[in-house]
Amino acid sequence: MNNLLVVFKKNHEQVHDGALSTVISTLDKAKQTYGFDFRTVPREEVERDDFVGPEAVIVLGGDGTLTSIAHSVDDRTLVMGVNSHPMDSGGSGSFGFFMGSDPTRFPEDLNRLLRGSCIINTIPRLQAEIMSTSGNIIRSDPALNDLLVANTHQYQPSKYRLKRASNPNYPELDVRQSSSGLLFSTFLGQGAWFRHVVDLSMFEFSMSEVDDHYLVVSRDLPSNKRAEDGSHWAWTDQTTTLTSDMHRGYVVADGWDEIHFTRGARISVNNNGPKLKLVTFSEDIYSRVSALRR
Repeated sequence: MNNLLVVFKKNHEQVHDGALSTVISTLDKAKQTYGFDFRTVPREEVERDDFVGPEAVIVLGGDGTLTSIAHSVDDRTLVMGVNSHPMDSGGSGSFGFFMGSDPTRFPEDLNRLLRGSCIINTIPRLQAEIMSTSGNIIRSDPALNDLLVANTHQYQPSKYRLKRASNPNYPELDVRQSSSGLLFSTFLGQGAWFRHVVDLSMFEFSMSEVDDHYLVVSRDLPSNKRAEDGSHWAWTDQTTTLTSDMHRGYVVADGWDEIHFTRGARISVNNNGPKLKLVTFSEDIYSRVSALRR
């Protein structure tokens, strides 16, 4: 590798500053052996151009830092997460599900990254395409965890026409709904929000489907409308399309940037967004959710 980018969480807390110092000193030593260059940029100051050139992006922080930074990373660049404050026995810190390393292991893990002996997980991401009534097309940021399509005024219902092609598990859909909006989730991202909305305790996922399927639920749909035909919630590989009947709505990827639309806009969602090449070391990322596998 010739070029690395380090994006770090800037909040001047001792634990994060200490982690940053460890990362920088380790990189300074390693560059003498491997001959690469690196730059450090705070998350609050990073720009899209910063991601043009580096073969790998090292994200120092927690899952929130990584999901926000991953929006700017293409499907070729490696992403290595370093948990700057691993959760302690008292529950303080970050669980760091997507973080493959931490400050204590970083020197060894960096060597594995530079030698090419790390595990590269190719992870699908959700993406929405919004077509306005005038025909303009806007694509949302790719979502690693989840994506929300809803009324911008959460105290008002989200009204839309929902369409989805059939697959072996569900018939073709063409229904009108009034809910709290549609929540989409990747297989890996279901623990962030989706499982707080839908009881998946009895549902088993096939690992052969995790790369081309995603979860979707119509939030707070009236009880008498919660059919088992995929109109309430589904695990599907088909694109979900909704036509807005809201004065104003938005699409939000991973809880970050909002893209607004108006009545008549057509929003299509699937998990065919640019994949993320996430680096881990001790185990692949799917092993961390082994309880959900079959």
